[in-house]
Amino acid sequence: MTDRSIDLSRYLAFEGVEGAGKSSVAGAIAKRITRTGGQVVRVREPGGTPVGERVRDILLSGEVHPLPRSEAALFASARAQLVAEVVVPALEAGSWVISDRSAYSSLAYQSGGRGLPLDDVYRLNDIALGGVWPSTVVLLRVGTTDGLARQSDPDRIGGESEAFFDDVVATFDALAAAEPERFIVVDATQPLDAVISEVADGLGMP
Repeated sequence: MTDRSIDLSRYLAFEGVEGAGKSSVAGAIAKRITRTGGQVVRVREPGGTPVGERVRDILLSGEVHPLPRSEAALFASARAQLVAEVVVPALEAGSWVISDRSAYSSLAYQSGGRGLPLDDVYRLNDIALGGVWPSTVVLLRVGTTDGLARQSDPDRIGGESEAFFDDVVATFDALAAAEPERFIVVDATQPLDAVISEVADGLGMP
């Protein structure tokens, strides 16, 4: 748990497997917030800081292949920088933070996909985040076959096997079932406008 006196209710994360439409839907929700006068800071994981972008290159380029525990630690290190340098200052300034992925991706990918113990991955990320987890996670639900078919240029992780992504999808579903008060689950196989509308309704936005 965090001991920070910041309002996490404006910290939203968009999750799902490759091809779920996270960036498009997050962008549309950000526009709705700004239209009503809110300030929005958009971030992506891994990345968003000088350190995070370097780590992103290591993780996604395919030039090197970290072991599962190294991969999990690299993702967590990028998050530690992002939370300290961007997320917390933005929330303290009264802005919304909309994130394309979050620590829940590590729970799904490094635990579900790579087979690391879920509790270990959770503790690693909780330390990195200092307890600053997104208050709401929008899970854009799409199956492995549909999601991978939408990819135009898979990165190192996006090029993993269908069996890997089946495990990731199942873990996302389990995480959402375990924390129904935090997750909004939307069928991302619908047309984009319908997905955006359902997400906005789930968030209580006009």
